[in-house]
Amino acid sequence: MLCACSGEQFKFEEPPQSPESLATRDFSASGLSSRNTRDWDLASKFEDIQVDEAESTLKEALSLNYEEARALLGRLEFQRGNYDAALQVFQGIDIRNLTPRMAKAIVERIRHRKSRAKGDSYVILNVMSLHSVSLLTEAILLKARSLGELGRFREAAKECKVILDTVELALPNGMPEAIGEDCKLQEMFHKALELLPILWTKAGYLEDAITAYRRALIKPWNLDPERLAGVQKSLACTLLYGGVEASLPPQLQVWGPTTPRNNTEEAILLLLILMKKVASNQIKWDPEVMDHLSYALSVTGQFELLANHFEQAFPGLYRRAERWYLLALCYSACGKNEEALNLLEKVAGFSEAKNKPHFLSFLLGAKLCSLATVHAHEGIEFSRKAIDLVSDQCEHFMGQAYKFLGICYSGAARASISESERTMFQRESLNSLNYAALNGKEDPEIMFSLGLENALQRNLDAASSQAMNYSDMVAGSSAQGWKLLALVVSAEQRFNDAEAIVDYALDEAGRSDQLELLRLKAVLQVAQEHPKQAIETYRMLLAFVQAQRNAEANNFEEGKTFDSEAILERNLEKEAWRDLAAIYTTLNLWPDAEICINKAKMIEFYSPQSWHTTGMIFEGQSKHKEALISFSVSLSIEPDYVPSIVSTAEVLMKFGTGSLPIARSFLMDALRLEPTNHDAWLNLGLLSKMEGSLQQAAEFFQAAYELQLSAPVQSFV
Repeated sequence: MLCACSGEQFKFEEPPQSPESLATRDFSASGLSSRNTRDWDLASKFEDIQVDEAESTLKEALSLNYEEARALLGRLEFQRGNYDAALQVFQGIDIRNLTPRMAKAIVERIRHRKSRAKGDSYVILNVMSLHSVSLLTEAILLKARSLGELGRFREAAKECKVILDTVELALPNGMPEAIGEDCKLQEMFHKALELLPILWTKAGYLEDAITAYRRALIKPWNLDPERLAGVQKSLACTLLYGGVEASLPPQLQVWGPTTPRNNTEEAILLLLILMKKVASNQIKWDPEVMDHLSYALSVTGQFELLANHFEQAFPGLYRRAERWYLLALCYSACGKNEEALNLLEKVAGFSEAKNKPHFLSFLLGAKLCSLATVHAHEGIEFSRKAIDLVSDQCEHFMGQAYKFLGICYSGAARASISESERTMFQRESLNSLNYAALNGKEDPEIMFSLGLENALQRNLDAASSQAMNYSDMVAGSSAQGWKLLALVVSAEQRFNDAEAIVDYALDEAGRSDQLELLRLKAVLQVAQEHPKQAIETYRMLLAFVQAQRNAEANNFEEGKTFDSEAILERNLEKEAWRDLAAIYTTLNLWPDAEICINKAKMIEFYSPQSWHTTGMIFEGQSKHKEALISFSVSLSIEPDYVPSIVSTAEVLMKFGTGSLPIARSFLMDALRLEPTNHDAWLNLGLLSKMEGSLQQAAEFFQAAYELQLSAPVQSFV
């Protein structure tokens, strides 16, 4: 043992007779056993065998036993945890000269087995037994593991790769099923398949690790389903999180145009294969596979496909509330907020009343309701339930719940008919947002929501301060913060300062944000009575949109990836054409105005804003009946569109005193929907003056004047 561990060259006077030695049971590679005299009798049957060939065979057998002895001693040292000693023993094995013989032995022995199965006679001379090959393969594997235990991962990977190269050289088409019946070669090979990519990963060679994983998967190596699934999962994780782009080599691109083009697509394909195996009960359910698939499909925007997999999960894997929550996340991510809310209402419904409340579902429900005024009252209920569940110690979730509560109260106030109810909701909104700010002092979104609500309630000083605080918290990187600040400054009638803020924000903003800011800049230029500058700004905006559309046409897949941005750009293009039509209307350039509004209608024909602008063009030409028809079309599309309601009242007032009561009804309806609309107050003053109520008219004019002094150039929301 000491001699073996020292690495000195030695020879046994007699071959070691350890019961662990597989070779001692198959002494010569020709099948001659040192303990079975019948095998010696077999040698006499081969008359054509030269004496020197037999002598050579025996010498090689003795040499092989020497290598096996080292393999057995090395295994013993490894099992004891003496990795240095094991490594010294294994280094005495001449792997380079043995591997060709091992590969030849695998080929010949498998061919011999096939011949025996067919009843043919087949003689093997001067070839190792599979037991010997297995023992030496184990020695190489343990040498690699010893190097790994000593932190020498690159050397360990190279040693482990020897096993794969040797077996693949002998079995280029994969491993036959019968090879593992009476030897450990297959087991050792499988362990090497699994170990090699791990060693490359630990050594920092991720591309080699990915290659090793693929090597284990492209041929039938008889891996059992669970081990094969483990390799597939490990490859998917390396592709997703490794940070190295390793595209498929040409020889593996066998699917034509459907071949994965990048790491993420290949990982998704592997994970989908694993999910299919789970569905067919080939492997056990592994929640990590679903987690990785969720991440991969999320980063690629395939949320509906992810929702399908959550729906297909076997009953019992997820609680009902958890499944509904995950599905709601998927639907909300792909823009289907109504479907998501329907699922979340089930979580809050009577069917789940006896089960443990699902806090995250209530919080998500509150968030989704805060995005749409029509769901404001539902959002208040969701927020209240979340607040009741959250612990006082959890400041973050408490702040989020109160933030959504405040936003939903704000939406309820805007949708409220009663003035007293509106005032109450506005007060509750500010109280909730202020409390949220106390609990979430580091959350910039809470500060933004508080600033926005103060702006909506025309508390401009507080709104300006909070917008500045928000920009400081995000280091000036948010376009929405600069936009809010510019709108607040414009509400103070400081249009030049507001334009300077927009110019500063344009330098820091991304592509889609730049388009919004360009439109705001043009609106500010119109407010400063600079129509030519505004037209030039709109020209830039439309040129950017067209350039982006051309780029997406050249790269269709990229265009699909950014669907939400494409929709936003289309809406901004439509608004730009409408704004241009309004500018040309004020300049009495009727043909240009009609061209612009027709372009807006080509993008979206049934748009209340476009039909309202059409009515304004007719009104500018004193075509009152045509204008009234256009405003009616606008209101038929959206009955609560306030600008068309006010404009309809203006046209009716020009038809004479008989239409004044109807006009008043329209104006009162507009003020119910938007109490701060100074145009509605102005027209109500004009109507009262026409009716002879001068005192009432003066009050209305005063309200219109004060509201106009605090009106932004665009709506805050």
